[in-house]
Amino acid sequence: MAQPRELKQSVGVEGGSVPTIRWPSARIAYRRLYRWVALTDVLAVEFALLGAYWIRFGIHVPTDDFILLLAATPIFVLGIFAAAHLYHAFRLAPADEFRRIVFAVSASLGVIMLDSFWLKANLSRAWVGTSWALALFFALAGRRMWHARFGRLRERGVLTFPTVIVGENEEASRLLATMARPAFGFRPIGALATTDVGVDLGLPVLGSIDDLPSVLAASGAECVFVAASAVDADDMKAIAKAVRLAGVEVRITATLPDVLASRLTVQPLGGLTALSLQPVRLSGGQVVAKFTFDILVASCLLILLSPLLAVIALAVAVSSSGPVLYRQRRVGLRGRPFTMLKFRTMREGSDRDVAQLRASHNVDDVMFKIKDDPRVTRVGKLLRRFSLDELPQLFNVVRGDMSLVGPRPALPEEVAKYEDWHLDRLEVPPGITGLWQISGRADLSFDECVQLDLFYIENWSLTYELFILGKTIPVLFSRRGAY
Repeated sequence: MAQPRELKQSVGVEGGSVPTIRWPSARIAYRRLYRWVALTDVLAVEFALLGAYWIRFGIHVPTDDFILLLAATPIFVLGIFAAAHLYHAFRLAPADEFRRIVFAVSASLGVIMLDSFWLKANLSRAWVGTSWALALFFALAGRRMWHARFGRLRERGVLTFPTVIVGENEEASRLLATMARPAFGFRPIGALATTDVGVDLGLPVLGSIDDLPSVLAASGAECVFVAASAVDADDMKAIAKAVRLAGVEVRITATLPDVLASRLTVQPLGGLTALSLQPVRLSGGQVVAKFTFDILVASCLLILLSPLLAVIALAVAVSSSGPVLYRQRRVGLRGRPFTMLKFRTMREGSDRDVAQLRASHNVDDVMFKIKDDPRVTRVGKLLRRFSLDELPQLFNVVRGDMSLVGPRPALPEEVAKYEDWHLDRLEVPPGITGLWQISGRADLSFDECVQLDLFYIENWSLTYELFILGKTIPVLFSRRGAY
């Protein structure tokens, strides 16, 4: 096994012994909170069933068989949600949790339907569909409120796992820098030394890998985070045994691009463990599914929102001179140009002022957007605040020029400035919304937008598409980056 260098004298290391420092347990705090989350999930489904019943059959006291169905619902919901690991969601990425919630709600409604059959409850298909939609909405809304609560507690240090970092190299240094953000939920308390030493992490060195069992027992650490490049196979065997006996989590860095967990599978390979990365590319049936989904949803939204579109068009027309719709040349799939539609939010002829405004505001980014743009009309400010000016792009979706979800539509002059890696974002149709929309909008730099676009392209799935669409609505009301 690799031998560490001589241990540094630092806080918590004296005479080679490990101090007894008990840190607050994030695991216990999460366990207590998830009991309340479970209650929220049950209430979400119960209220959905009852609400759908009243919508379908009128507001009155439910029948006895329906009351029995409501009484049995908590058993189904808790069992299925727990089987989907939704009460350990702090280990899940948001998109993965969304996918599991959709599955758990659908499975719960399926079991409830079977139960209603055996109880001979007089329920309809309309009730089932309404129940599913309401249950999904309530469950997601409840989870969103809980995650906001979790975020506030992490900022206060309550839900952060006391973590030991294994390794003192560049990878361990990058890991420590990432953990500096409380949102990730880790509190580094010390490091274990290995032969691969090159960076002073600024953490107490608690010992070597051989000392890990005593370090875990004395410090109360609940997570061991391993810099993979700092250890060998024998080291990993010792670490795996120590964390198994101590009952703590171990996490290992991987030199992979940023991918969704749903694309990864673990495969044993002899005495080794391999991570299999499922390839994703929009082709064949996926293209058909995305195109069909876009057309159906965009058409329905145009019908439902037609009164709002008419009101906005009237407000734009009477508030300032110029056309109601702003038409602009944009670059779409594989560099194909198209005319994008928006409600006009600026005074007519404002495009001629871009060069002057770039110079006066020192904007040299590929994209041009500034706060308090003097060209924006009063009605335009309101439309931009909630992104209502983007609604005419639903017509672009129906025409096939755009998608509901995708990269931001680029201007030809922007594409002319692209570096080679920027061009990859043209592999899919541009979208009305996307990761850039739900991650900061105009507050992001161009390179940050492109990185998000490429992440979306690399990890596309219909569930991920729904996740982005679902996240778009609360982001619009938050108004972050909207100008």
